[in-house]
Amino acid sequence: MQPYVLVLYYSKYGSTKEMAYLIANGIESTGMAVKIRTVPNLSPVVKEAEPSIPAEGDIYCSLDDLANCSGLALGSPTRFGNMASEMKYFWDQTTSLWLNGALHQKPACVFTSSGSMHGGQESTLLSMLPPLFHHGMIIMGLPNANPALSNTKSGGTPYGASHVSGPRHDLGLSQDEKVLCEEQGKCLGSVVKKLQAN
Repeated sequence: MQPYVLVLYYSKYGSTKEMAYLIANGIESTGMAVKIRTVPNLSPVVKEAEPSIPAEGDIYCSLDDLANCSGLALGSPTRFGNMASEMKYFWDQTTSLWLNGALHQKPACVFTSSGSMHGGQESTLLSMLPPLFHHGMIIMGLPNANPALSNTKSGGTPYGASHVSGPRHDLGLSQDEKVLCEEQGKCLGSVVKKLQAN
């Protein structure tokens, strides 16, 4: 099986999905293969199970997709300073991978989007890290070597790429936000590639 980096995201209004694809572009620019996956919506009342393959859009992540990846970029919109419940629910199902150490020593990074500048981006990024630490992953931030991290007037943090979509979620990614997404992907892809070479 060809080594690949998994870009796993949940997106409600499309911003986090757009970020996922920009990060994937950055990863691919390093010569690494990419798999892009999402997680299903949750319903407070379960009437019937979601199909394992959605009718449209990216396919849902399986535990095998996660177990067999060589690196991970994890993205979620902010929910009151926390990752979305859909993503949290997915990670709650990964005990079998934790028990066999499937993710040990694999590089990982995180990214997010929010409706406002003060929507809890940094705390959301931090909320995505504990599961990765528990799985023994190697956590990567977003280096400040890229000027866009200091120049951005909207999203972008040392903890990972971020985006401010506005209260109606109608603001597209700024040029700096796009650059930071691609740079985060390049950083992750290059580290995974070096580890694969060893």
